Amino acid sequence: MAPIDWSPLWISLETSVTATLVTLVAGLAAAAWRERRTGPAAALVDGIFLLPLVLPPTVVGFLLLLLFGRHGPLGKLLLRLGATVVFSWPATVIAAAVVSFPLMYLTARAALEQVDSRFFEAARTLGASEWRVFSAIALPLAWPGVLAGTILSFARALGEFGATLMLAGNIPGKTATIPIAIYFAVEADDVQRAVAWCLIDVVISLALLAGLYYWTRTRWVRR
Repeated sequence: MAPIDWSPLWISLETSVTATLVTLVAGLAAAAWRERRTGPAAALVDGIFLLPLVLPPTVVGFLLLLLFGRHGPLGKLLLRLGATVVFSWPATVIAAAVVSFPLMYLTARAALEQVDSRFFEAARTLGASEWRVFSAIALPLAWPGVLAGTILSFARALGEFGATLMLAGNIPGKTATIPIAIYFAVEADDVQRAVAWCLIDVVISLALLAGLYYWTRTRWVRR
């Protein structure tokens, strides 16, 4: 077996970290917005937020391709600005962020819903702004759930394949992540390389899940 090109590992880690930061901000904002709203419109928005969780990744990737492609609304806008997203490293980030967003949104929303609303009402009565209520009360009390969602989102972004392949393609050293490297190693009948990448992916994922389990168990014991 030829020496392993380690670029898929670094691309995967860079993509997952960037996508997780995006989903952290977007998921928190969406959860905070949804927590204060009820009714059919809010339920519809809820369904849209959760679509990437239930749709096949290839379908998500195809929809993103329609959106960011040369003839898509965002693709045309980017072309006017002299930029493109499809088949580039930012495309890997977009695909990973979209498919991991529902996990961040769900866990952040659940964590915020567990905070006693009386704290929010008391702060608003004292004249605190919505941003102050969120940053000084809601977020500190909900941060364990937010942290768990962040770890799960990172793990999901690390394992993303279908949407990434559709939107970013397989460009060695640029968009070829670990899952894509595994797929094309199998296609080339390079089983040893595919096994090596699988083991690397499993080790990283197990380390993340073990860290989450240890942290939650330690926190529960301290209580």
